[in-house]
Amino acid sequence: MSDLTDKKCEACTIDAPLVNSVDYPDLLKELEDWSIEEESINKLVKSYNFANYADSVSFTNKIADLAEAEDHHPKIVLEWGSVKLEWWSHKIKGLHLNDFICAAKSDKIFNSL
Repeated sequence: MSDLTDKKCEACTIDAPLVNSVDYPDLLKELEDWSIEEESINKLVKSYNFANYADSVSFTNKIADLAEAEDHHPKIVLEWGSVKLEWWSHKIKGLHLNDFICAAKSDKIFNSL
């Protein structure tokens, strides 16, 4: 797993720097199958697949625990057999290093199931 999982999110202020888009490819190499959806606000996005609804809910609860521990909260879409995560930093309306840290930690949680 990448060293991103060893980092802790920092408090994000309105003037925190966005990750420069030229750094996206290197950061994405440290993640497993994440993509950046380029909308009005760039977001890190990934869907995880599960055998059943209970496993999807269990993973969602672990991501909620991660979000509380890091004080950084994703959009979570829970469906039967699938959980879609979107990480971005609301205050700065884009991607901060915190988002990449939480994406890596999300993969670590999934891989430990």
